[in-house]
Amino acid sequence: MLNLSQRLILGCVLLAGLNVGLVVTTHAALAVAGMAPVAYLFVLVSMLVEGGTIYFVLRPIYKVARDARKIAGGNLEHRVQWSSRDDFGVIASELNRIAVRLRELRDSDAGRRQMEFQLSDAVLQSIFEPIIVTDSKGHILKVNQAAAELLGAAATDRMALTSTPGGEKILSAIRDAVSMQKAVATEGDAAMLPMRIGQQERSYRLRTTPMRDSEGRLLGTVTTLEDVTSLQDTDRFKTEFISVASRKLRDPLLQLRRGLYALGQGFGGELRPLQAELVASASQESEKLDVLMSDLIEVAELDTGKRELKPQRLRPHQALGEARDRFCDEASQKHIRVEIKAYTDLSVVEADRRAVHSILDNLLSNAIRYTPPDGGILLAAEEIKDFVQFTVRDSGRGIEAERLSTIFDRFNAFSDSGTGMGLALVRRLVESLGGQIAVESRLGQGTTFRFTLPVAVTNEVHHPVEVG
Repeated sequence: MLNLSQRLILGCVLLAGLNVGLVVTTHAALAVAGMAPVAYLFVLVSMLVEGGTIYFVLRPIYKVARDARKIAGGNLEHRVQWSSRDDFGVIASELNRIAVRLRELRDSDAGRRQMEFQLSDAVLQSIFEPIIVTDSKGHILKVNQAAAELLGAAATDRMALTSTPGGEKILSAIRDAVSMQKAVATEGDAAMLPMRIGQQERSYRLRTTPMRDSEGRLLGTVTTLEDVTSLQDTDRFKTEFISVASRKLRDPLLQLRRGLYALGQGFGGELRPLQAELVASASQESEKLDVLMSDLIEVAELDTGKRELKPQRLRPHQALGEARDRFCDEASQKHIRVEIKAYTDLSVVEADRRAVHSILDNLLSNAIRYTPPDGGILLAAEEIKDFVQFTVRDSGRGIEAERLSTIFDRFNAFSDSGTGMGLALVRRLVESLGGQIAVESRLGQGTTFRFTLPVAVTNEVHHPVEVG
């Protein structure tokens, strides 16, 4: 299909050809009449007129098209210069008006919003990590290029998360973020999403954040998938190393503790007061080292999957009572009151008894350690939807705000005492049991730890019905 310029040139060429043909056919008659020069002059003038027509018509069209391309390219300050009032003048005037209106729109609020939207979309597409934007029900609204490559052909499907491998974990995180109205960042092997891109399988850490407008209304969620494949491999190697090293060091440590115990009991002869003090101090430090080894081994077993959890039905009030009984003597020595606030008929939870034992022991041990004499500790439990929330609250000095964000990290004790592994173990155990843990604290107002455990599923019992 010829464009306008090509059609105009073709028309002029055909017209010139017709003139030439007319002169050729009438050349003999004009030659007899003595007007042959007139015929040639007519052909020449006709060709000049056609060439001028092509030049003076196509040149304005080219100039107007060039100016229009500049304006369309974003140069809204450019103007089409045309002085005549013909049709090209009208076109030039309208192009100038369009440029003015576009510039006004760009400078207006609507224009700025449009530019901000384009800028935010460009930023979203340029992020290397996969990002999935959904509504509050988990329907996909937008994905960036990295997420589109990850999801493949399903990236354009709003319901893609229901059929994508790992999509159920994303939907679960979205539901948690919407219900709790806060960001959800899961850790550990159980939180990893194994997904395949081409021939490679990668592992991603899931982070989901609620998305709100300027007035605080919930719009949906933003999910970021952090590629942690290499970090996971490195962490697995470190975990294996710590597990092996802890087990190898435990036997020599046991022999050391036995020797210190024997010396302290006088089996090696009577000790002088200074010697007895040194042996007692060494025994205390060896006990701390043994606790650290136990925590390291337990965390390593959880990370590597060697720790097999055996869920069973546990009563919250009974679990809190048993924990208080285990620390009754230690609390009495410091004159600390340990109270339980929980109904005896709370729904039973489904959890590993040994894990719950470790969780409560670590939290209660910390509470007693940091609660001053004549202080108080509260152990509570309450049912919230499909979970039972446990609370351990003390009246100690509290924790600095800047340390709360890393309180559950490994080797990050919030005081000079302790192994630094207890709270990391607590978090791993709670998450392994399907719950979550949080901490609240202000200096001078004590510390509160809360964790949840899922309520046990009630199995329907069908009783036989007697006939007659």
